[in-house]
Amino acid sequence: MAGSLASAFYHTITNPINQVSLASVVLVLFIFTWFVLSYLEPSDYRKVFDAAVHYSTFVYSCFLKPHSGDGSGSQQDALESFYKHQAFVYDATRTRLLQGREDMLALVAAQVRYRSQSGQREQKKPIWVDIGGGTGWNIEQMQQQLDVPTFFHAVYLVDLSTSLCEIARKRFERLGWKNVHVICEDARVFRLSDYEAGVDEEKQREFSIGHSASYDNDSRDSVGADLLTMSYSLSMIPEFHPVVDSVANLLAPDGVVGIVDFYVQNQVEFSNRNYIGGAIDRHCMWISRVFWRTWFELDRVNLESARRDYIEYKFGTILSTNRRCRLLGFRIPYYIFVGCARSTGNRMLDEVAQVDAAVTESPFISALGLHSRTTQLKNRRSSSAERRSKAYDTAIINLSASLPLPAAYYQNHKTRIYYDETLPKHRQFGDEYIYAFTWEDSRTDARLLKITNDDVILAITSAGDNILSYALERPKRIHAVDLNPAQNHLLELKIAAFRSLEYPDLWKLFGEGKHPDFHDLLLTRLSPHLSSQSFDYWLHVGPETFSPSGKGLYFTGGSRHALQLVAWLGSLLGIRNDMRRLCTASTLAEQREIWNARVRRVLLSQLLSYFVIGSERFLWKALGVPGEQRAMIEEDYKRMGGSRQPNQRPGLERRVSKVEEKSSGTGQPGEVGATKSGEAIWNYALQTLDPVARDTLVSEDNHYYLLCLLGHYTSRCHPAYLAPRSHAKLSAPGALENVRIHTDELAEVFARMQPEALTIAVLMDSMDWFTPTGPEAGEQCRAVNRALKVGGRVLLRSAGLNPWYIRTFEQNGFSSRRVAARVPAGTCTDRVNMYASTWICTKVEAVGRDVAKE
Repeated sequence: MAGSLASAFYHTITNPINQVSLASVVLVLFIFTWFVLSYLEPSDYRKVFDAAVHYSTFVYSCFLKPHSGDGSGSQQDALESFYKHQAFVYDATRTRLLQGREDMLALVAAQVRYRSQSGQREQKKPIWVDIGGGTGWNIEQMQQQLDVPTFFHAVYLVDLSTSLCEIARKRFERLGWKNVHVICEDARVFRLSDYEAGVDEEKQREFSIGHSASYDNDSRDSVGADLLTMSYSLSMIPEFHPVVDSVANLLAPDGVVGIVDFYVQNQVEFSNRNYIGGAIDRHCMWISRVFWRTWFELDRVNLESARRDYIEYKFGTILSTNRRCRLLGFRIPYYIFVGCARSTGNRMLDEVAQVDAAVTESPFISALGLHSRTTQLKNRRSSSAERRSKAYDTAIINLSASLPLPAAYYQNHKTRIYYDETLPKHRQFGDEYIYAFTWEDSRTDARLLKITNDDVILAITSAGDNILSYALERPKRIHAVDLNPAQNHLLELKIAAFRSLEYPDLWKLFGEGKHPDFHDLLLTRLSPHLSSQSFDYWLHVGPETFSPSGKGLYFTGGSRHALQLVAWLGSLLGIRNDMRRLCTASTLAEQREIWNARVRRVLLSQLLSYFVIGSERFLWKALGVPGEQRAMIEEDYKRMGGSRQPNQRPGLERRVSKVEEKSSGTGQPGEVGATKSGEAIWNYALQTLDPVARDTLVSEDNHYYLLCLLGHYTSRCHPAYLAPRSHAKLSAPGALENVRIHTDELAEVFARMQPEALTIAVLMDSMDWFTPTGPEAGEQCRAVNRALKVGGRVLLRSAGLNPWYIRTFEQNGFSSRRVAARVPAGTCTDRVNMYASTWICTKVEAVGRDVAKE
């Protein structure tokens, strides 16, 4: 048998054709090697050789070498069997595989830095414990964020592998860092008090924030760590429950814990949890779960979801995100978790009650009083004085079940109110905002509302621009409400930017809509000021949104379709230069000339209105115009006689008076027919844009249309909140602590407000969305009436000249006054001029009353 194989081999290699083929392969390899090496410097040869050695060692140790050890079966022996022969190449071979470590370190450093600067802990040097720190790479990398030798009182690297600890000791000897201590010990038995010798109750405060946080007073450490980190170590610990318990016992009450590790999980396992702090990309497909769990088990790395679940159970979630390690075409799931100690008892109840009081405008802030009334009056229906927010209800349920509170309670700022992101009403938006910029004139709002320091305002969030404009007037409180979570994420990002960034960075983000270092800003500056859901959202979409190579912030969201259409038409029809000239015109006369010469004929072409702007899909996707609002436009046009340009025809005033006698929007969209519908939309656009071009100077005083034409703002023309003086005002400590962000329906938020808590409600055009035959409008009017003080005002804008729901307000305790309208035709009501009318409805009497059943 062997002889026949040898004979076959001999004939194969002596075959001339095979010899030529082999020589060709060798020649190609030689030429390729020579070609590659010709571009390398002599010093690079060593790098190539070292890389080959490193990765061959890595492959052998991980995939080929049997991990038999000494047969003792101990965890230390298992680790040594795996790491001993590759310890010297560990750092060089893990850079691409163990992704997310730098991000986790940046996040925990930002948290620790913020707490130091804001006075949340004593101004003493903190203690950092890195569990499973291995070669000390994390600690050296932290130098990019904090000066390790001077910022920390002590750093403890705890690892069970003697080979890796030896590498770490050599690293810190080389660096000369005297405050870093390498401890080769089981994390389950590590105690800081064993190494911080002589630290008594008073002396301890010099080193740490305070005592360790533990649910078991008998097992807690007498010295608490201000920072605890675990980087790809939890998945390598067989008995992880006692290790996590030990870590919890090490953490000081105001300390921070940061973890990054691989994982796999099915959405069924976490779908009913309200405390995980965000679920974007958390679900792993079946094939991913099976493959990666099996693959990593070969090296004794365990990816079962129980490890991450237990971490989230033992700690409160500050930030949480799910990422994918992209390696050789594969996508390996990993997560980053930043948490804190779970508070219990009266302290947590106090915090819950304080948040609830701010959400509902309740005068009651005693948690014990609230809790006792809740438990004693189980069979009693809550009265109006005992209204609770959804956040409060959820917190009580979690505390009763010994679960962590929702992540919103562990944020540094209680700006964002808890909401259940898994509900269909939130998921319907597909993680995308409709408006990247607000489309209501803030200057007109200020003139109409005359906001004072005593006002409590509730307004629709939209893109948040108007919320920030109201904040400049320093009202007592602002409640921003939007059903779309992404709209509130955008407002949160703007508020976080004011709290953490200097003006140049703020301007790049929201003036230019681009920033080259958004990812770094998000991790190091913005993250301490964001809720977990908002941080997770912007970590996923932010780098692309603000990329300098992209179109910028304002070409994202549903409103991007309108901006893209304007840019596309400008290029296609050769008026792009004319549109740019509109943005630089120095006088109204020059602007009118440019507008009338060419731009108007394109943007207001009937063909465009009929087939593009007039289509139901475009009106909703690009402009956020629902069918009910479209019906208002069509009916007003029909009642005006179907005139295309009513300002050019006689008898205008007579027809306008007839329109005012009838309500707008009582019919169905499309009743006038496709042709008339297109004409109505075209006429509406005509009455919107012509007055704007005639009466407002786009280059200096109309940033709304400047943005549509340019895609960004300019230093001469921008929203009020982007002015340097506004930054100075809104970035002052506590300037935006009066803002509360609700992710819910308006009716739900009104219903949970204390009676007569509000003085102003800004509903924009939201009432246009209700159907005249439905009960929703009446219910909302009654809810607004209950929440407003007598004399409180509701600001409304509408696409109709005389919207049908004004009568509903009047039937529910309000007096109404139209404060602006496009009457006569051609009137410019404000710089946007998008709405046909603006109304102020004032509460004159209370309607209905709350009844408490004993």
